[in-house]
Amino acid sequence: MRKLIMMFLLLSPAIAAFAQTNDKEAVKNVLNNYKKAIEKLDTAGVVNLFVKDSKVFEQAKDEGTIGHYLEHHLGPELKDFKSFTFSDYKVDVIVTGDYAFSTETYIYTIILAKDGKEIKSQGVATSVLRKTKEGWKIVQTHSSFRKAK
Repeated sequence: MRKLIMMFLLLSPAIAAFAQTNDKEAVKNVLNNYKKAIEKLDTAGVVNLFVKDSKVFEQAKDEGTIGHYLEHHLGPELKDFKSFTFSDYKVDVIVTGDYAFSTETYIYTIILAKDGKEIKSQGVATSVLRKTKEGWKIVQTHSSFRKAK
């Protein structure tokens, strides 16, 4: 029995580290799915990446829930774009229990449908995610950008 307890104590940190690695990858997958939807200019299913009472902030403005943001801001904007691509994308995730905190940095390039004009900006997004019975979901996200140099 003593050997069994010792083995459990020795393996516990390894099991916890493995679970945290899986959670980090799951969180990164949620963020990547959101990014891919924007790049496809298609927000179908994006609400499923967020909790129902989510909060979206952009450039210091409260955009409401993801549903409101998609209907009144991002959705109409995407219709004006020929393309939207991310580059130099980096993500850092910290998992603490049932919550995760992420920071994404990137360059995004937008080509306008109307005249082919290119808009290139450097962006950052921070998000809080919560582990739910359906998986990791975004609770709150805040993004900001400035013209790329």
